[in-house]
Amino acid sequence: MTKPRCPDYRLETRLVHEGQERTPFGETSEALFLTQGFIYENAETAERRFLNEETGYSYTRYTNPTTTVFEERMASLEGAEMAAATATGMAAVTAAMMGQVQAGDHVVAARALFGSCRWIVEDLLPRFGVGCTLVDGRDLDQWREAVRPETKAFLLETPSNPSLEIIDIEGVAEIAHTAGATLTVDNVFATPLWQKPLALGADCVVYSATKHIDGQGRCLGGVILGSADFIENKVQQFLRMTGPTLSPFNAWVLLKGLETLSLRVERQTATAGFLADALHDHPKLRRLTFPGRPDHPQADLIRRQMSGGSTMLALEVEGGKDGAFRFMNALRLIRISNNLGDAKSLVTHPMTTTHQRFAPEIRADMGIPDGLVRFSTGLEHREDLLEDLTQALERV
Repeated sequence: MTKPRCPDYRLETRLVHEGQERTPFGETSEALFLTQGFIYENAETAERRFLNEETGYSYTRYTNPTTTVFEERMASLEGAEMAAATATGMAAVTAAMMGQVQAGDHVVAARALFGSCRWIVEDLLPRFGVGCTLVDGRDLDQWREAVRPETKAFLLETPSNPSLEIIDIEGVAEIAHTAGATLTVDNVFATPLWQKPLALGADCVVYSATKHIDGQGRCLGGVILGSADFIENKVQQFLRMTGPTLSPFNAWVLLKGLETLSLRVERQTATAGFLADALHDHPKLRRLTFPGRPDHPQADLIRRQMSGGSTMLALEVEGGKDGAFRFMNALRLIRISNNLGDAKSLVTHPMTTTHQRFAPEIRADMGIPDGLVRFSTGLEHREDLLEDLTQALERV
């Protein structure tokens, strides 16, 4: 991998062109290299590549020309020195955290996390002797008080999944660095368009590329971004030896998604804002949360660290689980799915899907009431979406 080649171009241009190296055939689209391995001219070349004394490819589990283009394009988009692609978003989170710690270390994480991310820090890492403390990520004092001499890493997601809480990235990064720890931020809900965690002091950013980066429900993928030192010394060896590698085909599909990322996310965010304004006083909603509205509890922080809202809404429907189910089952256009960031608008009920394994008191502590419905805005006409949401709410 190399540093971005066209940093002087604007974001939309880099999303189309960054990182591409054409073969002698002069193809317009990025080439898809569906190969497991590579041929060496001689034994000496193979030896040098395995010693990292010569650039080039040796095995697709390590890297692949198509995957390299995706990594370089993502690094350019994020403003990172380097990126490492993974098979899924959870592979990115797992590798980013496992690559930083060893037995005896300690991790501090925000309590409001995607269910699988919380499992990594709360269940998986302790099996290998890594302690974990969960905090209310909005409270900087709790981050400070959770630090121990053995603390090595912080983890948070902002906006959080699914409650859309916002965490002060710059403030948490300062606490982490004072403690000699690193900060990893899951930036999926903000997307690279609306929030830049590395510029705010984070050491590592992770994405499920399955979401907005693909954006059309086609394939799985993930990516880890940070400094060259972070990726080379904390991530690459873990990925190479354990094998959660992004396939070249999925890398190629994700490159096609990146070409339209700004168009999709800008449209989806604008539609989400329109729906939030139209529905915020609806009598069948106990609460509507959208990071782009001035009534968000952390609106001042959002203005400081985000350049846009989100494609997501959190809707707390009257009637708890039963009310949420009646609402979801009455939808005609919007579909029920646990995915998000898709061209199609989707809803899910976190209590019974993404966060179903947590006890009621833990879900309450995470800001997930029984009636909460997570809404992911698609590319449909905004009036069609409003009509569908409105008629479904009337069924509650």
